[in-house]
Amino acid sequence: MRRYTYPEAAEALRVEERWLRRNIKRLPHSKRGRCVVFTEADLERIDQLTHHEPTTGPLSIASAPASGAHPLAHLRPLPSRGMAVRTG
Repeated sequence: MRRYTYPEAAEALRVEERWLRRNIKRLPHSKRGRCVVFTEADLERIDQLTHHEPTTGPLSIASAPASGAHPLAHLRPLPSRGMAVRTG
């Protein structure tokens, strides 16, 4: 099993080594003493954690509203600045 150091992992992920070091507590990795290493599985999980899919537009996975309504029809305008917001 191949193990990657910080510089190798950063190059494989195409991120700065500094980013890996700053976010290490939130990223999958192995640690032996002070030596931090990443496996292929760790790099794949990091890639999945930082992957985002579009939520709007032609490439979004979200399905179109079934009723044929405009996708933003559920939004309502904000009250004017002078008006108090009523709840309840």
